[in-house]
Amino acid sequence: MIEGDDAKLNSIAEAVIGCAYRVHDTLGHGFLERVYENAQVHELRKNETACIKQRLFVVVYDGVDIGEYVADLIAAERVLVEIKAIAAIDNAHVAPCLNYLAVTQLPLCLLLNFGQRVEVRRFRGHG
Repeated sequence: MIEGDDAKLNSIAEAVIGCAYRVHDTLGHGFLERVYENAQVHELRKNETACIKQRLFVVVYDGVDIGEYVADLIAAERVLVEIKAIAAIDNAHVAPCLNYLAVTQLPLCLLLNFGQRVEVRRFRGHG
């Protein structure tokens, strides 16, 4: 990845994270993931960051479609956003994010947790 791409990814990531803090500051914790997802989409669009929610990706194994994955959000066609509303992120949430990056071929995944406080984990892909 070239330096300009890193700057663009960082800019998108900063927008997503900033919106997450605004959502959490307004809603607090305790809602279902879908509520935070919808609020995050609203904030991103207010911020003029393009996003798609519930984007379907097909999982291919040995040239055969074997299943589907639905991404919570895709920001600016470059950053996968996985949303949780749990007590705390743990290592069980890491493997799915890495798998989602492999399926989508996107360069970055942000795992956002709207728990007692906003938690963010960042994962790089090969896209």
